[in-house]
Amino acid sequence: MTKTVLLVEDNPGDVRLMREILIGSNDSIHLLVASDGVEGMALLRQEGPYVHATRPDLILLDLNLPKMDGREVLALIKQDASLKGIPIIILTTSEADSDVERGYQLQANCYLKKPDDWVSFANLVKSVIDFWLHKAKLPGMGTKADDELPIPTLQKI
Repeated sequence: MTKTVLLVEDNPGDVRLMREILIGSNDSIHLLVASDGVEGMALLRQEGPYVHATRPDLILLDLNLPKMDGREVLALIKQDASLKGIPIIILTTSEADSDVERGYQLQANCYLKKPDDWVSFANLVKSVIDFWLHKAKLPGMGTKADDELPIPTLQKI
């Protein structure tokens, strides 16, 4: 089953790294990229050239974006009933306590600082993808009976 990830990121180097990480994985992941907040919102709202865009299963959002910053994008998504259920992971260089606090106030699902080295960045992205697209149960992703494990009963000793 193909999953779609929207990366809202203006740094071409980070976009390239993300593509390499996802291409190297065994997962069927379709990566959508928006280079600024305005483009990200147009893609999510399926406006203009994005009228046929796939709704993402996960959003990776940088904070410091041109045109509309990530905080504004996050606020708009969480105010939109049709979009607010999509998990949003803030993935940014900022470690400022005010940014972390604001991100969670705006209902981000997670706040992560981008690691400085490629290996750590790759490991972080792989763990995020594994958790949010394979382990977490998300709205609209269906349930397969084979995935459900029986709950063990506790026995008195």
